[in-house]
Amino acid sequence: MLLSIVLGLLFGLAGTSTSGVTVALPLLADGLGVDTAVATWMVSGYAVALAVATPVHGRLADAVGIRVPLCVGVGLLGLGALAAAAAPTFGLLMAARIVQGLGAASIPVLASALLSARTPPERRGGVLGRLAGISAALSALGPLIGGALTTAGGWRAAVALPALALLAVPYLWRHSVVRGDGARVDLVGAVIVATAVSGLVLLVQSPSAGAVAAVVGGVLLAVGVPVTALWVRARPDGFLPRGVVGNATVVRSSLCASAVPASWFALLLGIPLELAERGWSPLATGLVLVPSALVALVCPAASAFLQARIGPRRTLTCACATTVVGLVVAVAGVASHLPWVLALAPMLVTLAFGTGQPAMIAAVGTAVPQDRRSGAIGVATLCFLTGAGIGAAVIGGFAAVVGLTAALALLLVLPVAGTAVQLLAGRRPGTA
Repeated sequence: MLLSIVLGLLFGLAGTSTSGVTVALPLLADGLGVDTAVATWMVSGYAVALAVATPVHGRLADAVGIRVPLCVGVGLLGLGALAAAAAPTFGLLMAARIVQGLGAASIPVLASALLSARTPPERRGGVLGRLAGISAALSALGPLIGGALTTAGGWRAAVALPALALLAVPYLWRHSVVRGDGARVDLVGAVIVATAVSGLVLLVQSPSAGAVAAVVGGVLLAVGVPVTALWVRARPDGFLPRGVVGNATVVRSSLCASAVPASWFALLLGIPLELAERGWSPLATGLVLVPSALVALVCPAASAFLQARIGPRRTLTCACATTVVGLVVAVAGVASHLPWVLALAPMLVTLAFGTGQPAMIAAVGTAVPQDRRSGAIGVATLCFLTGAGIGAAVIGGFAAVVGLTAALALLLVLPVAGTAVQLLAGRRPGTA
């Protein structure tokens, strides 16, 4: 039980690396002499590092066991947070945040793997549910905690919050011994995929970042995509296993699910920035987002219930549809200047996030043979977290140019498309 609590808190601290700093962004931007659009890079950069490194940690754990990748990852999360909090310039802060994201990526995949390995099958569901509940609640409370820390000690205090993870390293070192199988890790493939993902995020954020970001992003994307395709052919068991990326259910579920974190991260960024423009303090902004934490607490049970009643695919469809409603509510809240409406929008998207992510993993895991399941979940998680980077980039790239209302409306394309694709897939014979 204690292990699941510790891992849940670490998972939550990885989440507060985003949710806890969004309320401090205006003060951070002012303190480091950049505009708010530039400051949002610290969120999208962290999300991209998290996305690409998550499957790498999974493969490392398969090769060398869980203890070393998990403890090193938690250490990088904490040290990266300390370095970011002490950074004298925004460039150094960005470098620290990327290190932080690379480390934090170990927790989502290895926490579940460790608990699954250390828990009997009859108790596994409850233990994993506890992990999900604790992490979701702490992540959703991030804006309130970050607001309180910013009020008391400035933006650097909020950025430093995940450094608490360092306290858990000695405990994890003693309780995370799970052996690996010596499999080779495809780090070259990870770099190639990172190139394509980084190019996509740069391109999305370029409207406010400027022509250089657009050109660099376009080049990285133009190079990264075809090279990724060639690498998959050359290394069918590499970073992106051919048997996984060629599976229609895996690809569909992963891409559709990515619309949910895109919207969630967009709201975590957009709402604090909107309220800051209206003169709200970081603490008051955090209070607006507290109801989302209450929703997060019921998400594990809600997801389990929905999957048992209607199946993973339909649960994921419901999550995409709920995200559409949440974004529409957010657009209405910004346009009408009603804070209580802005509080309702992240509640809906948090519900979609907390029910959709487990459904995605279940749908993907059952779509491939058992020996490909880890690779499939790694690819799905990569897509899911890439969506988070895109959501942050849309706000950073478009909100300053066309306004937050239009930026959120633009983001609606993703969950609408995801819902439509899932519904069409459900009409095919034999689709569960």
